[in-house]
Parts: sequence; structure tokens; C-alpha cells
Amino acid sequence: MKAYVFPGQGAQFVGMGKDLYEQNAEAKAMFEKANEIIGFRITDLMFDGTDEDLKQTKVTQPAIFLHSVILAKTISDFKPEMVAGHSLGEFSALVANGTLSFEDAFKLVIARANAMQKACEIRPSTMAAILGLEDEKVEEICASISEIVVAANYNCPGQLVISGSIEGVNEACAKMTEAGAKRALVLNVGGAFHSPLMEPARVELEAAIKATTFNVPTCPVYQNVNAKPTSDPVVIQANLIAQLTGAVRWTQTVKAMIADGASSFTEVGPGTVLQGLVKKVDRQMPTASA
Repeated sequence: MKAYVFPGQGAQFVGMGKDLYEQNAEAKAMFEKANEIIGFRITDLMFDGTDEDLKQTKVTQPAIFLHSVILAKTISDFKPEMVAGHSLGEFSALVANGTLSFEDAFKLVIARANAMQKACEIRPSTMAAILGLEDEKVEEICASISEIVVAANYNCPGQLVISGSIEGVNEACAKMTEAGAKRALVLNVGGAFHSPLMEPARVELEAAIKATTFNVPTCPVYQNVNAKPTSDPVVIQANLIAQLTGAVRWTQTVKAMIADGASSFTEVGPGTVLQGLVKKVDRQMPTASA
């Protein structure tokens, strides 16, 4: 089975989607609809903005979502048998398998981005990449620290991102290095995504998600919070709400998709980050860009 996967925040680049806009009438119409929904010309920032423009969470998340979903629309005979998305990418995956309409999902992504940006302003927080330690050791060290710090992104074997207060992450990085981590690198991000510090954003987004129609999908989605496949709209909705404060279990997701018969992975959206992570899980697995 062919697995389609959708990237999250960090995959953006200036110029993303411009070729789709210029060469495909349906894509252009979708981009223009998005400009109308969001209330400003996000396409101008995507196509001709600056890196700083695209780094704003309120721009980054809608931009990556648009590029991924509109790119998927241009794939001939697009009939996914299994989908997954990394963090933000889960919303793209839910459009790809028919759970959410393009417009509903885009409105949720806008709400998510704004809610996360506000949550980041409440208390300074950050994330850090930990390379070369077992997941269990990273979890153990996080649990030993009194400040808020948790394992947030299980990206691939030997690469885990932690998230929490600035004090907590700095203390954890020092302990990770002492424990033998190859690198413990604080990331240039807006805040502690996928941690308890996103609780204000989760509460805000929950209301929007519960007010949105979730359809029965055409194929299972493997969701971040538990790495399990589901086609139940009620379960999908609950997992999507939990995602903001829960960990992204990407390593476990890729392993589950392979165990369930994935024969190749196609990344739909900007960049090739997810292809690299898939290869770290299974070096022999064929990967491609849409």
C-alpha cells in the first residue's frame, strides 16, 4: 500500500506553491479562496515574502497546509490507502482522506496557529532537539526535572525533541549531554509546542474542532497522539484536540504504517524532512516527493 505523509511546521520556504498557482487553474482558485478566508494575501508572503514573514506561526501553519493540500489536489489518480501528518500535517492528511473539507480544515489551521501564538506569549518557552539518546532515557531525564519539560516529537530513532519552559529545557539539555547525547540543541521556535504549556491553545481550539463536521474518511489516518490507525470521526476529532498538548509519535507512526502494509511513502508538501525520517526508521523503504 502507498502511504501519503504531510509535513508540519519548519518545512516552509519562500516561493512554496508559486508554480502551482501559476500553472494550475484549480490550484489558483483554491489559493484565492484561501486569501479570502484568512483575510489577507497569504500567497504574497508564500511566493515573494521573506524568511521572517514565513517564520510567524500565524503565517507558517496556514502556508504549509495550503501548499500540501493544494499539491495533493493536483496528483492524478490520488487515492490514498493510508495517510499521516506530522503535527500540523495531520490537518492536511485529514483533507486528503476526506475527513475534513478544505475550507473547514483551513479555518481550523488558522484558529490553531493563532491560539498557539497566543499561548506562546503567556509564558516564555522553547524546544530542543536531542540526538543520540534512547527515547526511554530522554523520558527519564525529563521526568526528573521539576520545571515543565516533556518529550514532544519522537521523530526517528535517536532523534527526539523536548518541549517546555526555558528553564526546564535548558536543565534537561545539560542532563542529556551528561548522559551521553551527541547533541542537545535548543531550537529557534516560538514556544513549547506539544507540551502542557499549550493547554490554553488546546482549550481554544477544542471549541472550534467540536463545531466542525468530521466525515467518515476514505482511508485510515494514523494519528500523532497514539500512532494508531482510525476511520472513526469521533476518535479522529478527540485525537486532534489532544494533539496540541500531546506528543507527536512519528517514529511509532511510521513503524505502524509499515507493519500494516505500507510499501512506499510519498511526502506531499514543502521539503523532504519526512522522507529523511522514514529512512531513519527503515532504510530500505522507498520514499518520494509528490
